[in-house]
Amino acid sequence: MAQQLIKVPPTKNTLLKLKKQVKFLEEGHDLLERKRELLTRLVYERIGEYRRLRQAAEAVLVQAYECLGISHLRMGSRGIHQAALGSELALKVDILPRRSLGVEYPAVTAERLPLKPVGLLGTDASFDNTRAYLADLAVTLARLGEVEIALHRLMEEQRKAQKRVNALKYNIIPRYRRTIHFIQSSLEEEERNTLFQVKRLRERAQA
Repeated sequence: MAQQLIKVPPTKNTLLKLKKQVKFLEEGHDLLERKRELLTRLVYERIGEYRRLRQAAEAVLVQAYECLGISHLRMGSRGIHQAALGSELALKVDILPRRSLGVEYPAVTAERLPLKPVGLLGTDASFDNTRAYLADLAVTLARLGEVEIALHRLMEEQRKAQKRVNALKYNIIPRYRRTIHFIQSSLEEEERNTLFQVKRLRERAQA
């Protein structure tokens, strides 16, 4: 039992301080518990969004690779490489910091730019289709990357909050309560001894 108590002198002043501290810890536990619940809710929301975006990205990826295969057959590797060098950017990406419940993660905004035709001989219509599919895929992947990073950091913060809640609930607060109970018992025992001694002194004085 001695190892599970806080090493403090068993006085009334210490008892008052410990009661204030345990009240503060209980309020902190309640706040952490609410934060953990909110983080858990956000994690489940992000998991659903992550699954939807992943499925959408896989579907677009299949279409893009099919179209790229056709372009490869019709234009060859060298033709695709030359056409790609002559094409302009098809995507605009902005990355800004975002914060939710104290968790910071990048907010990614991806926007497709109008595809300009490639003015090269030997190109095929499938090449423009491939560019369009890959641009759509890049937009989806940018959003997927944001959700995946946010999900990872939210889960990490949720695990930290869970550990702190458990530490307060099962270790720190019970230790304070045991110490308070021990000090109260010691003070009550001391008070009983004092009263007994006073009674004995009165009896001796009367005798």
